[in-house]
Amino acid sequence: MKKKILITVGIIFLIFLGWRIVSLFTSSKEPWGPGPGRGPGQGRTVAVEVSDVRIKPMKEIREFTGTVNPIYRYIIAPKVSGRVVEITKRIGDWVNKGEIIARLDDAEYQQAVLEAEANLKISKASLNEAESQFELTRQELERVRSLQEKGISSSSELDTAETEYSSHQSRLELARAQVEQREAALKSAKIRLEYTVLAATEPGFIGERYVDEGNLLSANSPLVSVVGIDSVIVQATIIEKDYASIKVGQSAELQVDAFPETIFTGKVARIAPVLEEASRVAKVEVEFENKERLLKPGMFARVSVVLQEKEAVQVIPVEAIIKNNGKEGVFVVEEDALSGGNIARFYPIETGISTGTEIEIASPEIKGPVVILGQHLLQDGASVTLNGTSKEEGR
Repeated sequence: MKKKILITVGIIFLIFLGWRIVSLFTSSKEPWGPGPGRGPGQGRTVAVEVSDVRIKPMKEIREFTGTVNPIYRYIIAPKVSGRVVEITKRIGDWVNKGEIIARLDDAEYQQAVLEAEANLKISKASLNEAESQFELTRQELERVRSLQEKGISSSSELDTAETEYSSHQSRLELARAQVEQREAALKSAKIRLEYTVLAATEPGFIGERYVDEGNLLSANSPLVSVVGIDSVIVQATIIEKDYASIKVGQSAELQVDAFPETIFTGKVARIAPVLEEASRVAKVEVEFENKERLLKPGMFARVSVVLQEKEAVQVIPVEAIIKNNGKEGVFVVEEDALSGGNIARFYPIETGISTGTEIEIASPEIKGPVVILGQHLLQDGASVTLNGTSKEEGR
């Protein structure tokens, strides 16, 4: 009896289990389910949000950071040692080319010039005496030679006259060399005297002042620095990936924190011909005009370089791009002629310039709005309904 009850219960359980399996199998074939061979979005209408394709100019821009540097900067330093007796400029003062900035105590150097002038006079006097003696010996030699030709003078007298002539000729050459030496010494003394007056070699502003009057300076000790800021240079680094895209002459824009609303324009002036081996970056210099002199050396700079610019291209939001079956593309909403509704068609695309929020569609030509929300639920040919109006930039 118990055995029959167990068999009956087992049969009932098997029947129930079979019914559940059939129910599950039947429910999996509903038109809205994914099912075998059916992807998400097929067999049902998906609500999506779209954006129109816009035709507009685009720029490809790279942003870098760097520091504002003067177009030139040089240090004024004395070439001789001495005590500073006068400095005419302080930081921020403007100096013209050739304008005197400082003077050193020149008493010692003036004395050296006087001494060199006196030595030159002595050498010139010695030269005059040597020239006179040489002329006398030359005349004596000519007289002795004339007498010997007549048979009046002896050979020994001629030898003596020739020896005296050679000796005084050497003395004359020595005197001339001494005069040249003294002239060179006088010139050097005057140059050292001129070194006690320090002037600007190029116009600019006094950037730093290192000493005051009364300081004793050695040769080549810095006195002041002069900077030229009618133009400025921002030096930045570019990675290897961008190296081929940066060209001399490309336009650039600069912003600094001191003037956040002002955009300064310039161009790429120089690019390093080598990359640093350790970091794989290269230095680039971007030059900006600074006629109003608002940009100051040392400011933190944000530079935007325009790599390329196009007049009229197809532009869509970057969120519209999706990968489908390994291909990058977009879903375009089109009218379904059979149902009168809308369907989404997938188009593989080639992209171009990107600004981070928008991207250029280089090909193909897109006709119709693109899906920017809900495209992950779609497959090619899926039925869609538009969720509100399409988006346009600037709204």
